[in-house]
Amino acid sequence: MKVNMLDLSEQYKVLKDEIIESLDSVMSSSQFILGDNVKKLESNVAEYSNTTNGIGVANGSDAIHIALQAAGIKTGDEVITTSFTFFATGGAIVRAGATPVYVDIDPITFNIDPTKIEAAITDKTKAIIPVHLYGQMADTEAIKAIADKYKIIIIEDAAQAIGSRQNGKTVGEIGTAATYSFFPTKNLGAYGDAGMIITNNDELAEQARVIRVHGSKPKYYHHVLGYNSRLDEMQAAILNVKFSHLEKWSDDRRRHAAVYTKLLNEKLSDVIQTPIVKEGNHHVFHQYTLRVPNRDDLQRFLKEQGIATMIYYPMPLHLQPVFEDLGYVEGDLLETEKAAKEAISLPMYPELPREHQEYVVKKIVEFYS
Repeated sequence: MKVNMLDLSEQYKVLKDEIIESLDSVMSSSQFILGDNVKKLESNVAEYSNTTNGIGVANGSDAIHIALQAAGIKTGDEVITTSFTFFATGGAIVRAGATPVYVDIDPITFNIDPTKIEAAITDKTKAIIPVHLYGQMADTEAIKAIADKYKIIIIEDAAQAIGSRQNGKTVGEIGTAATYSFFPTKNLGAYGDAGMIITNNDELAEQARVIRVHGSKPKYYHHVLGYNSRLDEMQAAILNVKFSHLEKWSDDRRRHAAVYTKLLNEKLSDVIQTPIVKEGNHHVFHQYTLRVPNRDDLQRFLKEQGIATMIYYPMPLHLQPVFEDLGYVEGDLLETEKAAKEAISLPMYPELPREHQEYVVKKIVEFYS
């Protein structure tokens, strides 16, 4: 049996007519830049996130960068974040002129460990970026208590976590701002690059809107150095079609996660660690990620059986060559480095067939037997 990590074709079959109609509407209107579809998506996503502002940008990486710049982060500042994340998180900090300060993770959730944050704060610390990894929110309440104490802003990297909640609060409600990625593989994915900033801070929102159009306000008058980073109208049209299905897709992901967890724990509870959802968290399972022994050998075996898997992330940011000048060495962030050697993500998407899940689990059990 061949099991893909992700299969977007089934989703497209269901939505094809709506998507083609929405794209035809854009082309017929000839309104291609920051038009009605972008405005509609910004409004819908902001409301969905219980925030007052949505600012569509070109991609999730730019969303973090622009949010930092709009919040006043500049050269010489420090931003505390996790090393166990996609490169965009650290890269955006540096692009904003600041220095990333990496702290260790909670081994249960893979998210930044709030108990490690306070020791990393200096007089240069101006922001914290918690990453809501794999679809589960970091402990934002604990992080906010620290941020409030030291008067530090929070920019939530929610690239993988649209729809996630914690004790009734959504992504973006607790932080100064939050950022989404609509990369095609995300829970709400475009057919290309797209991203968004959400915030209840009107001043930050207005600054972000200016930055995304070359820092221009009014047009051709530039008071800040901005970028060409606008959410494409066609991608917004596609996302508007998909948006109404997001909650169902999240429910489907949680249902698939429950199947994996039940089947794996019946056979391998003493060998592997299935995902643990912290109390109060509403997990949207962008990824279903295990901690396993002999991870690389398991991945090779599953590939031989026709099963695709992914490793997020094999080299933490603090050990990446590009950040060598920050002075981190192996052993500095032990839980992060351990997770990088043990984490493996299984196929996960809303339309994932039950028989594929059963086959995946069967082969994992076979490997460890």
